[in-house]
Amino acid sequence: MCRNIKRLRQSDRAATDQEIRDAALQFVRKVSGYRAPSKANEVVFDRAVAEIAAATRTLLDSLLVRG
Repeated sequence: MCRNIKRLRQSDRAATDQEIRDAALQFVRKVSGYRAPSKANEVVFDRAVAEIAAATRTLLDSLLVRG
């Protein structure tokens, strides 16, 4: 598992949904300690990824950029 989550806010382009989802997945893996969840935890794991991705998209879309 990679130790660093890629910075998604860039001045030349917006982050793609896939980049945001990948970062959310990496975050959930790091926090949970699991690379892949067991079948018993798969639903909550996937829900956490989706919720974090949605919050990330909201954040990125709401940030004001100077200049």
